[in-house]
Amino acid sequence: MNQTHSREVVVALEQGLHARPADLFAREARRWQSRIEVVGNAQRVDGKSILDLLTLAAEAGTRLVVEATGPDAREAVAAIGSLFDQNFATEAASDAHPETTNPEKQRPGDASGERAAV
Repeated sequence: MNQTHSREVVVALEQGLHARPADLFAREARRWQSRIEVVGNAQRVDGKSILDLLTLAAEAGTRLVVEATGPDAREAVAAIGSLFDQNFATEAASDAHPETTNPEKQRPGDASGERAAV
């Protein structure tokens, strides 16, 4: 039996729903059988398409509605909603402080604020 479930989410990423979080969204959406659509900025787009998601031009603070229709709609909406709840955690970790996410890329003295001799 096909069910429809929806949830409102808010884009909290400072850079908005740009390419990396849109890719994470679309990848998560493609894991589910249900049709997944996103409504925002007077548009309805396919949640399984990164290009469609990017056309929303969803900036920080934008309210979107994630809607799923199909046998696993409830689970799909919950999983996609958790990406927003966690502020796309993998996104935040890699963008917040790139110099601290890969210590091998640090130059000597970077951690203390000193400049390394080049």
